[in-house]
Amino acid sequence: MTSSPPLVLAHRGARRVAPENTLDAFALAIAMGADGVELDVRRTADGALVLHHDPAVLGGDLIAATTEAALGESHPEIPTLAEALDVCAGVLVNVEIKNLPWERDFDAEERSADAVVELLDTRGGGDDVLISSFHLATIDRVRATGTSVPTGLLTVGRANLTTMLELAAERGHAAIHPDRRALGRRTAESFVADAHARGLQVNVWTVNAPATITRLADAGVDAVITDVPDRARATLGLS
Repeated sequence: MTSSPPLVLAHRGARRVAPENTLDAFALAIAMGADGVELDVRRTADGALVLHHDPAVLGGDLIAATTEAALGESHPEIPTLAEALDVCAGVLVNVEIKNLPWERDFDAEERSADAVVELLDTRGGGDDVLISSFHLATIDRVRATGTSVPTGLLTVGRANLTTMLELAAERGHAAIHPDRRALGRRTAESFVADAHARGLQVNVWTVNAPATITRLADAGVDAVITDVPDRARATLGLS
């Protein structure tokens, strides 16, 4: 294992012991010793930034067509991004902006990207944040605002990582977030070395098996995004 173990980022918080993307899940992850959390952001009909993985809530209401007040009344467990940042003060927060062309709430104007940057600005820049997305245009929009907040490109499945890495580097992003399935035993170390040579961090999702955590740590990845932050820390010899 490398002398500097990867960061442990709790995927939607400690989602095995608390509902995902909730303040309880984030607080528990931090209590477990996670270096940070990963969370999912969507925009309501009136422009509020709230946390939810899917476009619609249980019951079928589309978040993008629901006001913040109505969402809070029907689903009080869904926090705002600002509330999550308050709970996660002092640790890294990987803000994944959900804006996918095949989902019902897709916004080609990238208003969520603008809103996230604006929120971080109003908070005085004191939050430790990395903004990521599967949609390249979303993180490109973040970069276009001129913000200094780093951005990362998420990839899914066994994507062509060479192409994705080149795109991320060319567009000025700070990280690439590959699916663990794309980093096999023979490819992980060389991919990480190539990414680091281009100045990009490698943060891998979603990594739960101890053997995979160890293998990726040995390959030199910068962070593992995991559903089990306590198990990941124990595997890495951190607890």
